[in-house]
Amino acid sequence: MDALRTGCPWDREQTFESLRNNTIEETFELIDAVEQGDMDEIKKELGDLLLHVVFYAKIGDEQGAFDIGDVAGAICDKLVYRHPHVFGEAQADTAGQVTRNWEALKEKEKDRKGGVLSGVPKGMPPLVKACRIQEKAAAVGFDWERKEDVWDKVREELSEVETERTASAAGDATATSRMGEEFGDLIFAVINAARLYGVNPEQALEKCNKKFIRRFNHVEARAAGTGTPMRDLPLETLEKFWGEAKAGE
Repeated sequence: MDALRTGCPWDREQTFESLRNNTIEETFELIDAVEQGDMDEIKKELGDLLLHVVFYAKIGDEQGAFDIGDVAGAICDKLVYRHPHVFGEAQADTAGQVTRNWEALKEKEKDRKGGVLSGVPKGMPPLVKACRIQEKAAAVGFDWERKEDVWDKVREELSEVETERTASAAGDATATSRMGEEFGDLIFAVINAARLYGVNPEQALEKCNKKFIRRFNHVEARAAGTGTPMRDLPLETLEKFWGEAKAGE
């Protein structure tokens, strides 16, 4: 990195801000490799992400703010502090206890500002952000006493969506905006239900995305074989092709 910052015009021009989008892209590429279970790709993408860590640290060093040693030292200090059940005398026999202890320790940190939810990144994708918000709230006791009760909330939010849909159909000009808000509440409630039942909603949705793409590709291929443009085929025919794809799985 020292050589790149002096010898390469592109690397020399990079800043914290200019690297941001590339870092996000590299992170998603690592996630894709993990989901595929491709060890060679995971190794490759970890290297790409590590390059970004080194790059940021180099820029920080040039500005006299921190260097790579400071970065490594800071995370080591944080891990020791937040794992007193490993490095101290605290007890934590389950992952849930570790999470609760972790949140309690973060509350005590002097640089913590804005409350329990302040640590949730603003730029995090909304679905992932909803999961993290709910996890943090639950870690300090703001959660359902019985996970089964969450379904009442899901049904309540679904009913409110239906109320606004009906109002919109009746000509209420502001109902569509309210319906969007109620859809958000419904999605948030469903994410909460998934969390309570041990399902990662982001992974579940991505699995659904891949399944839809796989089945839709089959429908497209079968439609192409008829010689008729897909948009001109009756829905019953397309549903038949969809059923074939589903049965084939």
